Amino acid sequence: MKTAVVVGANGVIGGNLVEHLQRTGDWKIIGLSRRGGIDIERVQHIAVDLLDGDETRRRLSHLTDVTHIFYAAYQERPTWAELVPPNLAMLVNVITVIEDSSPDLEHVSLMQGYKVYGAHLGPFKTPARESDPPHMPPEFNVDQQQFLESRQLGKRWSWSAVRPSVVCGVALGNPMNLATVIAVYATMCKKLGVPMRFPGKPGAFGSLLEMTDASLLAEATVWAATTPACANQAFNITNGDLFRWNDMWPRIADIFGLDTAAPLPMSLADVMADKEPLWDSIVAEHELKPTPYRDVSSWAFGDFVFSWDYDVISDGSKARRMGFHRFVDTEAMFAGIVADLRQQRIIP
Repeated sequence: MKTAVVVGANGVIGGNLVEHLQRTGDWKIIGLSRRGGIDIERVQHIAVDLLDGDETRRRLSHLTDVTHIFYAAYQERPTWAELVPPNLAMLVNVITVIEDSSPDLEHVSLMQGYKVYGAHLGPFKTPARESDPPHMPPEFNVDQQQFLESRQLGKRWSWSAVRPSVVCGVALGNPMNLATVIAVYATMCKKLGVPMRFPGKPGAFGSLLEMTDASLLAEATVWAATTPACANQAFNITNGDLFRWNDMWPRIADIFGLDTAAPLPMSLADVMADKEPLWDSIVAEHELKPTPYRDVSSWAFGDFVFSWDYDVISDGSKARRMGFHRFVDTEAMFAGIVADLRQQRIIP
C-alpha cells in the first residue's frame, strides 16, 4: 500500500484529493493542515504550522513510509511579492523533513495555477501551454517548481506540476472558492428580492473562460503522480469545455430561481462587507448549519475572477495525449455543487 501525504488537506483541492485517494482503496493517507482534522479509517490528520521549520520536523519526522507528497497548501498575502516567502518556505520545510525520514519517497506533486503564465497580471497568451516561456517574477508557483527541479536532481523520486484553472468544489473557509461565492451571492439576492446581476467588469462578461472541477482535478493529480511517463513535467488540467459569463450567468441564476438584469460592476468585498447579519438571518430562518460568515465569504477572490476582461484559457491537450481523458460539463458542475451545498445545509 502506498502512503500519501496531502499538504493542505482541508482546502477544496486537498479535501477532494483525500476523498479520491480513499475511494481507490490503495492508499494510506496523512493530511496536513493548520487546524488538523478527525482521523478515520486510513486517514490520519496532523495539525502543523509548516512555516515553522522546527515544528514541521517535530510533527513529521516520524513519517518513515511516505511514498507520495501531494502539495496543495497556500498562504494568502496582500501582494504578489509577499506571497513568495511563506509559500516557498512551507514547501521547502515539508520536502526537507519527509525526504530525510522516508527513504522510499517516489513522487512529489505540486499544485500550481495559471499564475505561472501571468494570468493574474493581465491579458496573456492563450491558450496557455506548459512550454510557454516564463514571465517577470515575483511568482511563488515558479519558485516552488524551480526548488523541486533542483532538489530532485540525482534523487530517485520525481515531481509533477498540475495547473488547474479556477477550482470549484465544496469547501468552507477557503480563500479561493468561486462556487461558494456565487452560491452565497445568489442566496442573498433571493433573500433581498433583487435580480442576480453579474458584478464584474463589463469586458469580463464576454471573455472566454474555463473551470476545473475539484474531483476531476484530484483524479488527474493522482494520475500524473503515478504514471511514470509523466515524471518531471507540468500539466494543464481543466473540465474540457469553455464558456462566457454572458451565457453561463443566467443558467446559474435559473438554478436558484432568480432573474438576471444588466451587469453592474461592483466590488463584492465592499457591498458584502455589511451582510453578516443578513447571512445569520438566512441561516436561522432556514435552520441551516451554523456556518460563520467568514467561512462562506471569499468576496475578494470573486472580485479577482470577475475582473478578468480577457480570455483565461489553457491548452489541455498534453494530458489527453498522455492518457488522461476525463471531462466535466461546467454547467452541470455548478448545479452539482449547489445541490451539495443544499444537501449539507450550507445554503437553503
